[in-house]
Amino acid sequence: MSVDINDKKMESDICEKRRGQRQVYECLERMGIPYEYYEHEAAPTIEIASKQYRGENTVLCKNLFFRNHKGNKHYLVIMDSRHDMDIHAIEKQVREGKLSFASEERMQKYLGLKPGSVSLFGLVNDIHHEVILFVDELLLKCERVSFHPNDCTASLVISRDGMVKFIESIGNKYEFRKIYEDQPC
Repeated sequence: MSVDINDKKMESDICEKRRGQRQVYECLERMGIPYEYYEHEAAPTIEIASKQYRGENTVLCKNLFFRNHKGNKHYLVIMDSRHDMDIHAIEKQVREGKLSFASEERMQKYLGLKPGSVSLFGLVNDIHHEVILFVDELLLKCERVSFHPNDCTASLVISRDGMVKFIESIGNKYEFRKIYEDQPC
């Protein structure tokens, strides 16, 4: 189902029926970022999500939430899901020292999310802008990208430009870094 965000009545009616955090939809509407909405079975891992994935010419994004060794910095790393996660390669590219996955408690505190629903859109819940975002720069070559709306039973597809607009507008520190070698979108 595609949503025309310019039709306010339709947006209001649909908002009540969509899965995911209302703040995500409100933020996308406020920023003027169009999206396509898809419902599906729960997909808490990228392996499950890729089996259910329907987005034509769209890159399914892998979203990883880390903390540094001291636990005083938190990072959201976003990359193409077709790449295997190599924490040592990510550590090397983001140059922030030893990283480990953040706990469920930290995920809830900083992103307002539970495991299985981590997404770029979790940044809408980081009101103090404490999470640092690292995005694989290869995603800038992709026309469309897909993320959960902070609920693993739905997906939103947005354009690359929409993703960049969201990142630039949300208020968190961010960097585009080359995390992996080239792979076509």
